[in-house]
Amino acid sequence: MKILVLGGGVLGVSSAWYLAKSGHEVTVVERQPGVADETSYGNAGMLSYGYTVPWAAPGVPFKAIKWMLQDLAPILVSKSAFNAHTAGWMMKMLGQCTEDAYRVNKNRMLRISEYSRICMDRLTSELELDFDHRNKGTVELFRDQQKMDSIGADLASLRECGVEHEVIDHATCIQYEPALANVSEKFVGGLLFPKDGTGDCRKFTQHLAEYCKQIGVKFEFGTEIKALETRDNEIQSVVTSKGKMQADAYVLCMGSYSPMLVKPLGINLPIYPMKGYSLTLPIIDESKAPQSTVMDEAYKVAVTRFDDRIRVGGTAEIASFDLSLKSERRKPTEFVVSDLFPGAGDLENAEFWCGLRPMTPDSVPVIGKSPVKKLYMNTGHGTLGWTMSQGSAKLLADIVNEQETEVSTEGMSVSRYL
Repeated sequence: MKILVLGGGVLGVSSAWYLAKSGHEVTVVERQPGVADETSYGNAGMLSYGYTVPWAAPGVPFKAIKWMLQDLAPILVSKSAFNAHTAGWMMKMLGQCTEDAYRVNKNRMLRISEYSRICMDRLTSELELDFDHRNKGTVELFRDQQKMDSIGADLASLRECGVEHEVIDHATCIQYEPALANVSEKFVGGLLFPKDGTGDCRKFTQHLAEYCKQIGVKFEFGTEIKALETRDNEIQSVVTSKGKMQADAYVLCMGSYSPMLVKPLGINLPIYPMKGYSLTLPIIDESKAPQSTVMDEAYKVAVTRFDDRIRVGGTAEIASFDLSLKSERRKPTEFVVSDLFPGAGDLENAEFWCGLRPMTPDSVPVIGKSPVKKLYMNTGHGTLGWTMSQGSAKLLADIVNEQETEVSTEGMSVSRYL
C-alpha cells in the first residue's frame, strides 16, 4: 500500500519507519528542509515514561492562577492570544480537571508511555542510533515537604498502572544526582522513576530518517501541505506547494497544525499550540552537571543531561501560533539550572529556543482512524511527543495494517471528541 505521512517530526518519521518495516511504500511530506526542524528540535529531552501527568488535574485552575502571579511563572496567557478559540479550548481543558477524568486520562497516557518504552528498547537493540541516549531515570525534585507529602493520589495511580517508582529521601536524591550535593539546602526529597531516559529528539529523528531511507522511505522536503481533497467522505489527494499527491492511505502527524488541515473535512480536532521554551548549554564542569533528568516540581522546569550539553525545558505560554522568542521567558529555565546546577553549563553561550506543543484538553494523544476514509492520525501528544513517539507509531502502524495491537486503543482515537 502507498502511504503518505504528513509531517516530518519525530512522530512522522517514527510512523514512517514502522509502516515501511511492515511492507508499505511510504513517503514523508515536510515543509522544512529537513526532519525535526520544528517542535522536535529543542524539547526538554526527557523520555519520561513514568513521569507522565495530564495537565488537567483537580486543583489546577487555582494553581494556574497562583503560578501566573509568580515572578518565574511556569504558565502564562498572552493577552494577544486570548480569543474565542483559546477560551473554548481552555474550557474543554477545565472540564477535564475532575478526579475521575484525571484518573482515566493518566491511565491512558501511562499505557502509551510504558508501551513506548518497550518499543524504544526494541528499536535501540535493532538499530545503532546515536542520540545521546541515557537510561538513568528521572528525579522529580521537591523543594517543599508539604508538597511532597501531598502526592498520595499520584502514587496510587502509578501503582495502579504498574509504573516503577520510588519515593526517595534527601540523601538518595544525591546518590542519583551527585551534583545536587552542591545545593543540598534547596530540596527535601524526590520521586524517582528509574526506567525513564533522556536523549536528543532531533538527533534521534535525523538518524532514524537515514534508516528509513535505507528501507525505501522517500522524503519530500520543502513541501507545504495546503489541503486534503475528498469525495464521498474519502481522501482523494493532498494539495501541496508542489502539486497534488495521491496515496492509498494518509497519516496526519502535523502536531499543532493538524486541526487546520482537517477542519474543512468537518473534524474539529481540539489541539492547541502550547508554546514552550528551552535552553541548551555546553557543559563546562562535568562534576556540577546532572546525570539524567531532574524535574523541578516547584517551577515545572526539567534539567536534562545530554553527552556534552544540558537541555533545560519549561514554561507553558498560551500564545496561539506566536513563535517569537521573548527574552523574559528565558528567566525560569535560566534560574532553575543556575539554582540547582550552578557552574555546570555555559549560560553565555546557551541556545534559546521555543516551539509549539500540540496539546489536547485531556493530554491524551490522538492515534488511529479518522471519520474520513483513508485518513489516520498520530498527533496531539503535547509535551510528550518524544516520550510517546515509538509506542504511538507502532500502534498506528498496527491499526493501519488491521493487526491486533499489543496494547488497548481505548480512548486514543479522535472519536472521543466527536
